[in-house]
Amino acid sequence: MRHRLRFHGLFAVCVLLGTAAPAMAQTSDADALAGYIRLHYVKHEHMVPMRDGVKLFTTVYVPRDTTATYPILIKRTPYSVAPYGPDKYAPTLGPSEHFAKAGYIFVNQDVRGRFQSEGEFVQVTPHIDKKEQPNQVDESSDAYDTIDWLLKNVAGHNGRVGMYGISYPGFYAAAGMIDAHPALKAVSPQAPVADWFFDDFLHNGAFFLAHAYRWLGNNALERTKPTTEKTPAVTYPTLDGYKLFLDAGTMEEVSRLYLKDAIPFWKDMMAHPNRDEFWQTRDLLPHLKKVAPAVMVVTGWYDAEDLYGSFKSYHAIERQNPQANNVLVVGPWSHGGWAAGDGDKLGPAGFSSKTAAFYRAEIEFPFFEKYLKDKPGSAPAEATVFETGSNTWRTFDAWPPKETQARTIVFREKGKLEIVDLENKTAEKSSGEAFDEFTSDPAKPVPFVESITPGMAIEYMVADQRFAARRPDVLVYQTDALTQDLVLAGPLAVDLWVSTTGTDADFIVKLIDVFPDSSEAAAQPGYQMLLRSEVFRGRFRNSFEKPEPMIAGEPARIKFELLDVMHRLKPGHRLMVQIQSTWFPLVDRNPQKYVPNIYFAKPDDFQKAVHRVYRSAEHPTTLRAGVLTTKTTGAK
Repeated sequence: MRHRLRFHGLFAVCVLLGTAAPAMAQTSDADALAGYIRLHYVKHEHMVPMRDGVKLFTTVYVPRDTTATYPILIKRTPYSVAPYGPDKYAPTLGPSEHFAKAGYIFVNQDVRGRFQSEGEFVQVTPHIDKKEQPNQVDESSDAYDTIDWLLKNVAGHNGRVGMYGISYPGFYAAAGMIDAHPALKAVSPQAPVADWFFDDFLHNGAFFLAHAYRWLGNNALERTKPTTEKTPAVTYPTLDGYKLFLDAGTMEEVSRLYLKDAIPFWKDMMAHPNRDEFWQTRDLLPHLKKVAPAVMVVTGWYDAEDLYGSFKSYHAIERQNPQANNVLVVGPWSHGGWAAGDGDKLGPAGFSSKTAAFYRAEIEFPFFEKYLKDKPGSAPAEATVFETGSNTWRTFDAWPPKETQARTIVFREKGKLEIVDLENKTAEKSSGEAFDEFTSDPAKPVPFVESITPGMAIEYMVADQRFAARRPDVLVYQTDALTQDLVLAGPLAVDLWVSTTGTDADFIVKLIDVFPDSSEAAAQPGYQMLLRSEVFRGRFRNSFEKPEPMIAGEPARIKFELLDVMHRLKPGHRLMVQIQSTWFPLVDRNPQKYVPNIYFAKPDDFQKAVHRVYRSAEHPTTLRAGVLTTKTTGAK
């Protein structure tokens, strides 16, 4: 969510102190860039024909200087290419502030069915591998046809094309590099949507309610005809999201009361709670084949929306295109946080440098300059990642790093965690059917953040977890204070053994860096910094396509991934894991009674349940992590 900032108080303070307001400097820079673009570029608007006859609205900004040729840089978007009108210029062009002055032909396009483009809009358009009819279309073919038309109809290009985009535009960039036009030489899918059953609105089958409500409410109203107008923003009867969605009671009431049953894709989601054909056809990952351009996948460790899509897209390209020039960049950013601002902090977490500004100048801009203009300079490393905790940029020749060694985090009695090298040591086994238990009440769910917010606060991914640790319905485990650095790198695999007195349940696992309570080196004593978290809906433990009830009182195994980290825990810190069953209103409430379509659960279906987490020899709950050993923990 993007908020408008209010500078009145800050400006008044700066005037009194005789200093300049930072916002004024940013505004001046933005005005200067907008002026430069108007002075040095000519804007054209076109309706570009696709192979099925549908025409897509496309803006083209061409340098006024015709003494040189320029590469074409394309962004295809469902979010509008405004402002509309040949005399109305965009205030920025390209991925960042560095591109306009370097000279490119910038192309922005409304995808089919959105804003001024013709055709029907389809959410995450299914890809067609084998197009048996000449008029069959998908986002790959639309990108191809667009590039082909531009090369034939826009003067002054050098024959090379690049594509980029963040989030949904990242999906279009990724789709565009499948069976790509030969002129497409460089593509950067940034936080790309990849598979919506595991990313964005759904995580392992659990519904991200607060996020879906805001995004779909703002972006998914049905369009009756081509338009230049954006739909009105979704309304919130109260800014207290916890109260708002709890008062609604059921998902049917959320749709009826707040969305007025006016969002077609919301209805589609409610009708497809399982990973059936509706979702399977919207998974782009199996189709990321025959990728010829240079690719740079970009994401942030704290991307609350499309972290899954980023890592899975990178790995799918690697696996399915062994010869592809495919690299990964990960910084300490929220969703799209690398594209603007400094990137020196997020919520309570600080990163000691302007990481986003560094990325734009030293990684992103040189990538396109190299592959679209043959500018001198080295290509990005296979993996350029920011190590949080030490706040250091690092490079590796593979991701996860080849130097990582597997470690198993074992859950013990009295809330203890033990990190074990199972390859060289046998874990000490607990005797008996050891477990910890808690009561989960859907009427009093655990909030996902301590603050009052109507939507998915992006800072939740670094939020202090002390508020949750104090609740009786959250299990807490932690190591002793570390005596040396612990560097976690790569994906985290959860292996839960659980049971419930109900017939369904959600399980949330959170990995946390616990700062020392008192230390001269600790900027935030006692801070429980969230590193990674994920939810799993119990009904899907054996199959996402065919859910089944949990059997009351019977231990069940649930395995899933927490996605990747690159974090250094320093001496004196502790590694903590929290396990809970509600995460509201980030995730909708599980009634804890199995109903075939969970979205149509009735008020009487919601019930308390006692959940157990087992840590016995027969049913050991563990977490698998990659750890960089002492010899490889130095910054590169």
